[in-house]
Amino acid sequence: MQTPHHITSISALHKLMGLKKPVHPLVSVVDFSTVGPIILEQAYTYDFYMISLKKNYQGKLKYGQQYYDFDEGMMTFIAPHQVLRVDKDDGAAPDGHMLVVHPDFLRAYPLSGKIKEYGFFSYAVNEALHLSESEEQLIQETMINIDREIKAAIDTFTQDVVVSQIDLLLTYCNRFYHRQFITRKSSNNDLLIRLETLLSNYLNNEEMSQTGPPSVQYVAAQLNLSPNYLSDMLRAYTGLGTKQHIQNKLIEKAKEILTTTNLSVSEIAYQLGFEYPQSFNKLFRSKTNLSPSEYRESFN
Repeated sequence: MQTPHHITSISALHKLMGLKKPVHPLVSVVDFSTVGPIILEQAYTYDFYMISLKKNYQGKLKYGQQYYDFDEGMMTFIAPHQVLRVDKDDGAAPDGHMLVVHPDFLRAYPLSGKIKEYGFFSYAVNEALHLSESEEQLIQETMINIDREIKAAIDTFTQDVVVSQIDLLLTYCNRFYHRQFITRKSSNNDLLIRLETLLSNYLNNEEMSQTGPPSVQYVAAQLNLSPNYLSDMLRAYTGLGTKQHIQNKLIEKAKEILTTTNLSVSEIAYQLGFEYPQSFNKLFRSKTNLSPSEYRESFN
């Protein structure tokens, strides 16, 4: 595996891209049309957030699980210390803009904590944000506004205004991701079918008593998705996150066993992979307002 090249500052990023030093050391907006031809084939990791809107990019990028081609207007989101691989870059600069912001710039603001809650910063490459023309224009205008504010005369309000604009930008992106979940129902339906098949096969496997209930991380990995994206998609489509979805399937399986076998509650708990029957009882009651024994009795 190639050791990533660590970019520690926004100034170092500007130097790598052949740009002048940034006006502000902790935040910058890069207009890709101003970037000269550069040949890159390297893995990188950064100490700052990178939010990019790219079009007409001739190379390939990899973050998450696979390579990604930017042949249309799409957005990617890189959090500090994530690895981005640039491969097969022919040196041609793409169109679009990129916002880079160091966590220290947000430190005194609520956005410092809020930004970590946006799941799209951990998305795999196949989960990049696809924009409509109007959405693309809105994102680009917001980035340009941030750039203008950074380059304007610095005063006591500059940081407040820039942070509020970044907050607005992320809110737009969150809205557009939610729209993407809704408008891509066909692919999501296919994904739901795969999820149902995966959980059904897992819950019917006799080895579950040894492996335990399926975890969110396991399910996401089997579907080649990041845990956050899978939960966001399920929540937008069904109102439940992945953990709740798995728990509901476990309870449905438990109900089936309770009503069709004479196994004790403890035996059922162990069959479903629970180390302690008390944990199974607690989950069952939280979902049904009945204990497993009370549920079984209601059918007798």
